[in-house]
Amino acid sequence: MTPDAVDRVLLAVVMIPPGRVASYGDIGALVGVGPRRVGSIMARQGDGVPWWRVLGASGVSPVLDAALPHWRREGIAVRRDGRGCRMADYRADPHQLAADYAFAAAERGRPQPTG
Repeated sequence: MTPDAVDRVLLAVVMIPPGRVASYGDIGALVGVGPRRVGSIMARQGDGVPWWRVLGASGVSPVLDAALPHWRREGIAVRRDGRGCRMADYRADPHQLAADYAFAAAERGRPQPTG
């Protein structure tokens, strides 16, 4: 895993607003890596960012029990099946997320995805 990819993923996760979520695929598309790579980066190095805001595309969290206190604090409701949240209700606006990420990356001099 390249340090640039790790930096890009972690920065993008920081840009997800409180009370909102994004999928691994959303983050991957934003920073130029695949969703599995996002998951791998989050599993290894995501402790310092709001990891509870990154979910599977269906809204399922692989670490739901640990995420629940954060979700409660941020107002993210668990859906009826108890496995995650409704992405339609809580997904971060992709255009705003992209704009926030681009601004933060430029401010920090971080590399942007190249393709």
